[in-house]
Amino acid sequence: MSTQVSEEVREALHEGRPVVALESTIIAHGLPRPRNLAVARELEALVRAGGAVPATIAVIDGTARIGLDQDGLTRIADDPSVRKLGHRDLAPALATGATGATTVSATAWLADSVGIRVFATGGLGGVHREWSETQDESADLRLLSRVGVTVVCAGVKSILDVPTTLQRLETLGVTVVGYGTEHFPGFYLTSSGEPVDWTLRTPEAVADVIRAQDDLGEPYAALIVANPVPVVDQLDPALHDRILAQGLAEAKEKGISGQAVTPFLLEYLTVHTEGASLEANLAAVRGNVRLAARIAAAYAEGGA
Repeated sequence: MSTQVSEEVREALHEGRPVVALESTIIAHGLPRPRNLAVARELEALVRAGGAVPATIAVIDGTARIGLDQDGLTRIADDPSVRKLGHRDLAPALATGATGATTVSATAWLADSVGIRVFATGGLGGVHREWSETQDESADLRLLSRVGVTVVCAGVKSILDVPTTLQRLETLGVTVVGYGTEHFPGFYLTSSGEPVDWTLRTPEAVADVIRAQDDLGEPYAALIVANPVPVVDQLDPALHDRILAQGLAEAKEKGISGQAVTPFLLEYLTVHTEGASLEANLAAVRGNVRLAARIAAAYAEGGA
């Protein structure tokens, strides 16, 4: 596989220093220009402030890049032709010389392939509503059952079927812990209302679980650290529920179904909450990145 690990990331991994993987889809497809580039730089700075090395991941001209320089970040942020790459898209992207931003599944796979143990993102993909009819679920779930990466996230997108997603993660053997919470987060919302089986309250406690996974060995699977957006930063729950219900009704009226539902609903929420959902998303991402850096540092310290 054509993979290029930046010198900074390569040296940090070799020396056992903390590294945090960051996805690039939020840069290319999740935020408007030019704010996307500013946020990309901000997230890397937050990782550094937490004592870790950032490794933003993308595919550029057919090469998987683990750790982007400023030119790489700018390319992913500014080029409108950048594709969206899941794990299944990596082989054709590498073979054809394509450029693309990596989703959770592709980022987790590439991070795992070079030994990065901690990955920060916003929210996971999951099982879509009306799954019994569409059989539509994110590739994130199955891929996370195959990699030994700790993923710090704010749960799954609240437009999805959260209870069924949690059941699916259990079936796949993916461990889910709440960070400082007994309830699974709802992405834009502090709580989805669904309970979690395990609650951890410090980065050191999470690092202990990662080390226990190391000791257990195969079969490998991800550790999901569900970190809720602070109450003060969450989207107003009443507004969220009202706009989501309206969006679901409009999608049904317009005959929007399958994979087209999620991007429609995300855009609908952004527009009809007047950008409040986007700000809640960014608050969640920032919190996840800060926590991931602390977890990576605690894990590295324990391994020293």
